[in-house]
Amino acid sequence: MKLIECVPNFSEGKNQKVIDAISTSIRETAGCSLVDVDAEGSTNRTVYTFVGEPDAVVQGALNAAKAAFKLIDMAKHKGEHPRFGALDVCPFIPVSNTTMDDCIDCANKFAKMLAEELQVPVYLYGFAAKNEQRKILSNTRSGEYEKLEEKLKNNEWYPDYGTNKFVSSWGATAVGARKFLIAYNINLISTKEQAHKIALNIRETGRGPSRRGRLRCVQGIGWYLDKENIAQVSTNVTDIDVTKVHQVYEEVCSDAKELNLPVVGSQIVGLVPLKVLLDAAEYYMKKDNLFILEEDSKIRLAVNRMGLSSLSTFNPHQRIIEYVIRDEARDSPLTSQSLTKFISSVGSRTASPGGGSVSAAVAAMGAALCTMTGLLTYGKKQWETLEAVMRINIPIVHQCMTELIPLVDKDSKAFDSFMAAMKMPKGNEEEIESRKKAMQAGILEAIEIPLKVITTCNASWVAVVEIAKSGNINCLSDVQVGSKCLETGIWGAYQNVLINLPQVDDENIREKIRSDAQLEMDKAKQCCQEVLSITEGRKNENSPQ
Repeated sequence: MKLIECVPNFSEGKNQKVIDAISTSIRETAGCSLVDVDAEGSTNRTVYTFVGEPDAVVQGALNAAKAAFKLIDMAKHKGEHPRFGALDVCPFIPVSNTTMDDCIDCANKFAKMLAEELQVPVYLYGFAAKNEQRKILSNTRSGEYEKLEEKLKNNEWYPDYGTNKFVSSWGATAVGARKFLIAYNINLISTKEQAHKIALNIRETGRGPSRRGRLRCVQGIGWYLDKENIAQVSTNVTDIDVTKVHQVYEEVCSDAKELNLPVVGSQIVGLVPLKVLLDAAEYYMKKDNLFILEEDSKIRLAVNRMGLSSLSTFNPHQRIIEYVIRDEARDSPLTSQSLTKFISSVGSRTASPGGGSVSAAVAAMGAALCTMTGLLTYGKKQWETLEAVMRINIPIVHQCMTELIPLVDKDSKAFDSFMAAMKMPKGNEEEIESRKKAMQAGILEAIEIPLKVITTCNASWVAVVEIAKSGNINCLSDVQVGSKCLETGIWGAYQNVLINLPQVDDENIREKIRSDAQLEMDKAKQCCQEVLSITEGRKNENSPQ
């Protein structure tokens, strides 16, 4: 699933009816999950956080803006926070399987829709800005609401979308794209001054231009929590691709050790992308040579090593964005069914789920059997000499299994998109052209999923072969069944590609897909036969005592 976070800031933090109306407009938008509403009376400002797929969050932001347009009057607004509009700022942030370009696209779509539907001035900032001066939000918002009417008359500040007409009840809106920011605090038994000393050491700005800190894209200060009776190095990690959260923790621990100060856990404020925890887990697994397969176990490791439950329990289902969305949306109707119900769904009087979903499911079961064989070899006294081999190969087949599972549902949804395109109106030339484009996009999506099944399966053969060579002798039949399931899943996906290819208009694309798919199919046959030959040759092998 492609996930983007939207964090609109509205200039109302006191009137609960207004706050609730905006919340409702977001919640009622299909595909949007509202995960946080932070209202502050002193600033008279409410920050909403919601996530969803790109088109959904754009629509959610627009619905929220429409609700606010009827209820907020900027001419009467007072508050401590800088602001120049009813919807003051609205950033789009990549969370999962999305890029900054996706967020820039969302920012432009939303800015255009907002300006056209509400007839208000809209500026772009951050990564979405069209010039350097407007990249920094404070530049765009300078003068605030009180000086906006005069500012709009200056051609240098003509809005990116909409006109320069001053709308007194609304003001202006800054729409942008930025990276995910994580508020992360490390707990110390120390004084505020000692914590701040460490913050100065690690934060990017350090102690000034001549004494920069060690970690890029990290802001930091030291403070003291009277209620908890501890100090904290409080940081904002502004780019988790540049500096990881666990790096911040380790650097603080290093400095604290030099100062003989105890570190007593840490705290992530708000929601966090799954990647942050998995990156931390991978770091500690590599550092301590640990072998962990399951995602929930990796998260448990990260939470434990960084002490994320030290002040309050870190509940992954409430704190990890992807889990919150998954639990709310439940967007895997097939893979969340019982086996009996799934088989009944396949056997019903509907075209979906069909052969594509079944192929992905069969292949996933094959990868699961190979994973099982590896795990029944690893850690056993009889095969302790093979632990290094299993550590390398089990994760490969396990990853194949986990990547195939969501493809069961994706195949069904891709087919549904094509069927929806076929039902589009075709009453005039424009409608015919729109329908044709939608059908081509739909059929390529329908082909893309089975191709993904094929390449995902084929990437696992090197590990399947190694497990077949040396895995638990008592599991030979499981490896055989597993390899045939993988081959069958690939064959089924290959047939799905072939049956849809004639509907692809572009001959070059069509022939390239056909050629690539044939090569992958040939590889699968060869690799499966190799595994079966290996297992057949081991049938007279005795199990080690």
